Amino acid sequence: MTVLPTWILATMCLFFFVGAMENKTHDKISSLSKSDQIEWNKHAVTNPDEVADEVLALAEMSVRNHTERRKLGYFTCGTGNPIDDCWRCDRNWHKNRKRLADCGIGFGRNAIGGRDGRFYVVTDPSDHDAVNPRPGTLRHAVIQDRPLWIVFKRDMVIQLKQELIVNSFKTIDGRGANVHIANGGCITIQFVTNVIVHGLHIHDCRPTGNAMVRSSETHFGWRTMADGDAISIFESSHVWIDHNSLSHCADGLVDAVMGSTAITISNNHMTHHNEVMLLGHSDSYTKDRAMQVTIAYNHFGVGLIQRMPRCRHGYFHVVNNDYTHWEMYAIGGSANPTINSQGNRYAAPKNPFAKEVTKRVDTPASHWKGWNWRSEGDLLQNGAYFTSSGAAASGSYARASSLAAKSSSLVATITSDAGALPCRRGSQCSS
Repeated sequence: MTVLPTWILATMCLFFFVGAMENKTHDKISSLSKSDQIEWNKHAVTNPDEVADEVLALAEMSVRNHTERRKLGYFTCGTGNPIDDCWRCDRNWHKNRKRLADCGIGFGRNAIGGRDGRFYVVTDPSDHDAVNPRPGTLRHAVIQDRPLWIVFKRDMVIQLKQELIVNSFKTIDGRGANVHIANGGCITIQFVTNVIVHGLHIHDCRPTGNAMVRSSETHFGWRTMADGDAISIFESSHVWIDHNSLSHCADGLVDAVMGSTAITISNNHMTHHNEVMLLGHSDSYTKDRAMQVTIAYNHFGVGLIQRMPRCRHGYFHVVNNDYTHWEMYAIGGSANPTINSQGNRYAAPKNPFAKEVTKRVDTPASHWKGWNWRSEGDLLQNGAYFTSSGAAASGSYARASSLAAKSSSLVATITSDAGALPCRRGSQCSS
């Protein structure tokens, strides 16, 4: 393991946590110690309106910050993608990696990951022991109890024997290396806070489990079978999933369940998968009513079938994404979620029976007609159509609004570099 010293940023973000934690009977909880559950519970609050009010204030602040950064010359290569324009123009991005933590948008914008910790350089792609991982491996890095910004010394393919359980205040930053997590277990974010996953290729994830797995320096426990998601977010908050390439997994590409909230899923390229994204555990699990997720600037590409996302309860801002492929539908839901679709491009498939963007799952029209689903400024192509519903309740959509949408005519440009970027030191990080 190589540990490099770095600066400590002067000001930490104010945490706004949404969604309460309670004891659950779900079988995965058996692997988490009681002390870890208590520690996570310290951070939970339950007011989505608080986040909505903060969005309004931050909208004005972002305009001021945008102007100031332009004065500093940071936007000379700007594409209109506010995340990328915040850091990618810098040729010395590799010397200023932690700048990324200040570039978040949406409901997960306060995720700082390992910004206030040291760097950890992964030098070893092996994963021989899920309980006592070897120093220098990715598993050894993510279980540490202190904040860490995790980077990779070289290109590598990491085949995990078991799911990778990530501890709080971690950034996994794949920039500067071609890093694949594939053909084994993948990433689990459970009962933690402040995690950033950036710049990885995650694919061919398989079910793992019925084994002992370490989740922190002080705890390991028995894990039941994991589903084989690329990234599973389980009762966690302040999570940002950005610029990853995701495909070919046994279950979902990104699933967020069991009261998870304050999440942004942005700039990812998703391909070759059936059930892409599940947000909300079950129709009966009402704790997900406080869930808030931003889905922005992603490219939903070739070989996708459904669930982009599939939502339950909660508030979901789907903004400036490029939907170039689906076989059944793009956005689905049940249990009265609020879906705010703004500035997306929806290109329907050739199949005349799959032109509808939306699907209400196993729910009669007499029930879903009252749900707040709207399409605002979306570009609908090839016969695509979005079935809106509800009474356009302003309060509900305020809780499902997390940033200002750009024109759908700009979506192709904004999402053109979605997925893991081939960054190289000494040049702008571009594809």
